[in-house]
Amino acid sequence: MVASWGGYVFIINMIPLHAFALTAIGRFSSRLYVAYSTFYVIGTMASMQIPFVGFQPASTSEHMAALGTFGLMQIMAFTRLIRSHLPEQQFHRLVKLLVVGGFVLLFGIFALLSVSGYISPWTGRFYSLWDTSYAKKYIPIIASVSEHQPTPWTSLFFDLQLLMVLFPAGIYFCFADLGDAQLFVILYSVFASYFAGVMVRLVLTLTPVVCVAGGVTMARLMHSYASVTIRPAVKAESSTEAANPKADATPHAKLTDATSAGFRTWAAQLIVLGNLFLLLTVYMLHSTWVTSEAYSSPSVVLASRRPDGSNMIIDDFREAYYWLRKNTPEDAKILSWWDYGYQITGFSNRTVLVDNNTWNNTHIATVGKVLASDEDTAYEILRRHDVDYVLVIFGGLVGYSGDDLNKFLWMVRIAQGVYPDDVQEASFITERGQYVTGEGATPAMRNSLMHKLSYYRFNEAMGGNGMDRVRSVRPPTKPIQLDTLDEVLTSQHWIVRVYQVKQPDLLGRNLHKVAAFNQKQTK
Repeated sequence: MVASWGGYVFIINMIPLHAFALTAIGRFSSRLYVAYSTFYVIGTMASMQIPFVGFQPASTSEHMAALGTFGLMQIMAFTRLIRSHLPEQQFHRLVKLLVVGGFVLLFGIFALLSVSGYISPWTGRFYSLWDTSYAKKYIPIIASVSEHQPTPWTSLFFDLQLLMVLFPAGIYFCFADLGDAQLFVILYSVFASYFAGVMVRLVLTLTPVVCVAGGVTMARLMHSYASVTIRPAVKAESSTEAANPKADATPHAKLTDATSAGFRTWAAQLIVLGNLFLLLTVYMLHSTWVTSEAYSSPSVVLASRRPDGSNMIIDDFREAYYWLRKNTPEDAKILSWWDYGYQITGFSNRTVLVDNNTWNNTHIATVGKVLASDEDTAYEILRRHDVDYVLVIFGGLVGYSGDDLNKFLWMVRIAQGVYPDDVQEASFITERGQYVTGEGATPAMRNSLMHKLSYYRFNEAMGGNGMDRVRSVRPPTKPIQLDTLDEVLTSQHWIVRVYQVKQPDLLGRNLHKVAAFNQKQTK
């Protein structure tokens, strides 16, 4: 998990929390000591072999809970050892001394290392989990990702379906039969439920415990309704019954009643088990449908429906990436928003300025500054970073809402966080407080490189009657002139547009053409 996802920190804190809770409620044992010590030592040493992680398990605040619990385990084991060799009175004195002194010593060491910088403080990603407005205020790059938005209830019902009902019932059964394993399920469910509500992507951490709790519920139900057997029991005849003139009919009546009760019980069992089987079948079909329709479509191939119901496949991304692979030098550098970095690297085998690894906020802010600046300022930054091509996503023709113009305000906010003197969000907002593109955009928006690259030749190609179908606005009617970039590719549906950055010598040759064009436009 450490090698594949940074979310391993959630697990690395859940297991120590479980061990600490068991110790706090008096369930410390040699099994717990051996299990957790083995897990922490081997797990920490193995995770340090991942180059990206390195020495972080011993130097970051996110991992200190695991380290502290490991230390607590050693203290508890040492205390047990001492207790077996000392009288009770001396043992209690020693324990008080060790507990107070050990706590003060460890807290002092932790504070000293934190102040000196050897242990890094909590990251902004951690703070954004507890304060949902923190990322929007201080780390816009985190808030800009759709996966980091709060989870809507519809998404939980869509993903979990039947498990939404089985999950709380499973937690109830864990409380009813509380053991070491059940305590872990309860702790996991509480924290995972909170985190899944804070961020859409953290529903991934909730699903294991939801499946476990749902399994507990189904097992309890099936055990209750599949293992009940009514066996008729005939008692020995008493003296009172013998004296009764109707005593001869009593055993037969009891047997008939028992048989009738047994039949009713089996009928109830079949009804309940049949309904459970039906629910599980429907859940299986729902899960298969969700997987095939919602979670199996690659992001580089867009599928939509025509008015007649037939499928329409839009392959612009793969088309553009293949063009870059075949028509650009192997050492070419491509500037695009970070969302497409991994795709360009994987499909085109070309170097990108930023990719989906969002740890370098300054680098991503530089790309945002390029796209938010006017063409001359952007060209200076492009040449400084040896950029050869600029790639933008524009969905105005087919109504693809995930394009760069819809993400542009986040680019501006991220750039403003690093370059507040050069980029201001307010200059891209109209006097009415609206974010507008096209003909009614603010001067800063119209002159930005993003706006120009998105709408370049769009209105002319539509015969002067173009319409941005995503934002329902008219594109600029005045033809857009690019002085420092050349359009080299526009995909079939205009979704991917690639521009080549002019070299300084070529730029000099075209200066007279640019001046002539500007003079003509002025007249």
